[in-house]
Amino acid sequence: MGDFCMPSLGADMESGTLVEWLVEPGAWINKGDIIATIETQKGLFEIEAFEEGYLGEPVVQPGTEVPVGTVLAVISSVEPSEMSETKAAAAKAEAEIPPSPPPPTEIEVSEAPVAATSGRITVSPAARRLAAQLGVDLSTISASGADGVIHRQDVERASQQPAEAARATSPVQPPPSADINMRRAIAAAMSRSNREIPHYYLESDIDMSVPLQWLEAENGKKSIRERILPVALLLKAVALGLRDVPELNGYWLDDQLQIKSSIHIGFALGLRKGGLVTPAIHDVDTLPLSQLMEAMTDLIERSRSGRLRGSEMTDATVSVTNLGDRGVKSAFGIIYPPQVALIAFGRIMERPWAEEGHLVLRRCMTVTLAGDHRATDGHTGALYLEALNRHLQQPEAL
Repeated sequence: MGDFCMPSLGADMESGTLVEWLVEPGAWINKGDIIATIETQKGLFEIEAFEEGYLGEPVVQPGTEVPVGTVLAVISSVEPSEMSETKAAAAKAEAEIPPSPPPPTEIEVSEAPVAATSGRITVSPAARRLAAQLGVDLSTISASGADGVIHRQDVERASQQPAEAARATSPVQPPPSADINMRRAIAAAMSRSNREIPHYYLESDIDMSVPLQWLEAENGKKSIRERILPVALLLKAVALGLRDVPELNGYWLDDQLQIKSSIHIGFALGLRKGGLVTPAIHDVDTLPLSQLMEAMTDLIERSRSGRLRGSEMTDATVSVTNLGDRGVKSAFGIIYPPQVALIAFGRIMERPWAEEGHLVLRRCMTVTLAGDHRATDGHTGALYLEALNRHLQQPEAL
């Protein structure tokens, strides 16, 4: 048995809104099944179960915003029918015990009205107590009933009138757009990163002529739908470079570096309506280029249709941003905590390149590394960029 809670989908997430339950209470669920959707400042996400069992009755109803860690439902190993039988037996036993007489209750209509100090208005005791609690002036209230007595409902109505008047006279402020909310969330995360992480930056130029020639030859053998984009080469080289220099693949937690064995690359994606998400592509170092391309395509389509999974937003062990398609020569990224590195790729373009005493034109690209100085240093970062270049120059091995 375990609790299914509102997950944290990033260092900047404090709460989320349960949008929909996708599984009925009492259904058996397996680990990894998508059972609910939630909405955060960054959009709509599908949430998976982290254990198997029977889904209990929801604790939180759709449309409710709750803090991270709040129990949404309970996943139990006990079949609901067995739980129902146990509850029924308990209810039967309880029914056999004679109930205690209920305590006396306050019935407003049976109370004798008491004249107010002015002698001109009559107020029930319950209404007088409520008015004192709410700070309502009884002299400003008119009785609504034919008996001329001010009752609780009159006090309640009077207490709401100032708020309603204020709402009527105040200008209506439109709710923040999803784009604004996302910008705020990104700003909060990046502000924390700048404040807490001592960044260092390294930059290197890479001759992409060999990998691009190889890729063009390979794509010539494939149909248009099967062709591989250069970014797939970059992601695979990033992952293989992290195998060689694993210190950049992990988290800084509890004042120490926690290196991860799995390589899940958070790939920064711009959304059509504005904003940015960085979902993870899992186990990139083990994927053939064709499967990596399929995973990228699937991730892009689901991110733009609001069908990303919670695990894809939390599992990234390193992040990559590729702004080359937008004509950017180089970028200096900000590390997303608790990760310890971010790799940024610029535009691939022809540049003068010195080779064996001659000046030639080569298709080149600038790559930058942002590293966390608490976890690594410039020497480690330089070793990584060297490994990244080495793998790109051997595209047949990617």
